[in-house]
Amino acid sequence: MKPNHRVKEPAIPCHPPVYFCMRAQGKPEKIDGNLQKDFWKPGTWINEFQDIEGPSRLKPWKWTKVKVLWDEEALYIGALLQDDTIWATVMSRDEVIFTDNDFEVFLAPQESSHRYYELEMNAANAVWDLYMEKPQRDGVHRIIGWDIHGLESAVKIDGRLNDPSAENRSWSLELKIPWFSLRECGEDQCYPSHFAPNPGETWRMNFSRVEYDVEIRDSHYRKVCDLESGKPMPEHNWVWAPTGVIDIHMPEMWGYLIFSDHGEVYPAPEENPAKLLLRRLYYREHAYSCREGKFTEDTLLLLGEGAGRCGLRVYTTPSMFEGIAEDQGQRWHIRQDGYLWME
Repeated sequence: MKPNHRVKEPAIPCHPPVYFCMRAQGKPEKIDGNLQKDFWKPGTWINEFQDIEGPSRLKPWKWTKVKVLWDEEALYIGALLQDDTIWATVMSRDEVIFTDNDFEVFLAPQESSHRYYELEMNAANAVWDLYMEKPQRDGVHRIIGWDIHGLESAVKIDGRLNDPSAENRSWSLELKIPWFSLRECGEDQCYPSHFAPNPGETWRMNFSRVEYDVEIRDSHYRKVCDLESGKPMPEHNWVWAPTGVIDIHMPEMWGYLIFSDHGEVYPAPEENPAKLLLRRLYYREHAYSCREGKFTEDTLLLLGEGAGRCGLRVYTTPSMFEGIAEDQGQRWHIRQDGYLWME
């Protein structure tokens, strides 16, 4: 069956960015959006955001800072967004937030690229939390009814919401995400006995900031529209770990979140050659299928000289494929919906 879309192939990084998440010292007095509390002193700030397509695009002209902490109860995320146009139209939970300027969190407890979490929020503290069974490119199964049980969120504005006459400077947010909701749909078991991560445990993570060009009309912020179509201009997507294409739903492109207890620095995961080869195979198979209406077992046609690496084998049916590759005694598999696993 010929797919009705092309899965764009990014340049998969061999060394994604790494963030060491420090253990929190004590509890926040209150989740209120204020990042000046002593609670936020440990750890380091992420402050290097790029365009989602990478360094070839313009750098963001508004800065963003993010810090992540953890304890046995929850994951804590604080973000500070420079902004002189602070506005929001979505006010209710579980509505589509990215039609506003927003801040987005993506978390994947495992490496499969399936089963991950997304949370979006705007300057009005409206939240959209959802569970992704698989990325959009693979026939997404969004579970919007899934909620982060016990989620606490807050926004603090240096200025005034939806008021162009105010001296707007920035808005900050705080999130407290209990571990239970992030573990109940884990890789191997739904209800593990220990919900918090162990020191040294590694997840995939990304942050995204959606920013629209706006103008002031009738004392309100309005999106700048294209003169010919009359439709709003495309948003800017600023992220921590660029995916190389305008699609944040590529967990294999995200950065690494490594949990640290007392400031220990653990080695970043090595990108296994077999896994990288299978990722490339996945994109090439879909590109071929878009042209020919079927998958192929001809790895030389898809990968050229790389086809002989890691003992690569491919098995296909008219609508499915499975690739198998080995490295250092580990045998990895990938299938047509992008699910990757180790045997």
